[in-house]
Amino acid sequence: MLLQGKVAIITGAASARGIGRATAITFAQQGARVIILDLDPAAAHEAAASLGEGHLGLAASVADEAQVNAAVAQVIAHFGRIDVLINNAGITQPLKTLDIRGSDYDKVLDVSLRGTLLMSQAVIPHMREQRSGSIVCMSSVSAQRGGGIFGGPHYSAAKAGVLGLGKAMARELGPDNVRVNSIAPGLIHTDITGGLMQDERRHAIIDGIPLGRLGVAQDVANAALFLASDLSSYLTGITLDVNGGMLIH
Repeated sequence: MLLQGKVAIITGAASARGIGRATAITFAQQGARVIILDLDPAAAHEAAASLGEGHLGLAASVADEAQVNAAVAQVIAHFGRIDVLINNAGITQPLKTLDIRGSDYDKVLDVSLRGTLLMSQAVIPHMREQRSGSIVCMSSVSAQRGGGIFGGPHYSAAKAGVLGLGKAMARELGPDNVRVNSIAPGLIHTDITGGLMQDERRHAIIDGIPLGRLGVAQDVANAALFLASDLSSYLTGITLDVNGGMLIH
């Protein structure tokens, strides 16, 4: 098992068919003790219970520093360590540039970018103390290609910020043996994206993907497993594209 004995926090993992939940299931199958962090306490507890014994569901907004710190303190009190953080929580809005208002900008940037920073700040001291850890930041192909799928420009900006933040943290934390990497998923079929696509648009998108299909949550979960485990022990500061060839660069 690739994560035997490891303690892993996954944010935004309560949704039944999302990337976070697929990652949580995969990590549990590989021996990790998983903490699911989500806004809805009941959903977080239910998701953690569905993984079996020994896992934990906690409620927190990743954009709220006090809630983040309280949740991480609970994890330390319960498990005594944190080995992996998957910064998965994020939201998107399909807005055009001139339609973005301050509240829209704050909502998207706070969760995707501020949340990634706050969660990382909360776990880094514990990883430094144990001189090991893996942080995985969830970006998007939208950050690399300038949007053009579902998210607005502020979403692309937030996810591009995640890439820059991840690289800077990797450079800073390398001497502490704490690795920081990012994943840039392409179009992944989830409950959210599935509801936004008509068949005609789906076929048009698939025509532009060399592997000839949309991604599924498990594709991203497998990438997260690789980056969380010792299989990637000499990788830090990278962006791992999971897009079927939608963007080749």
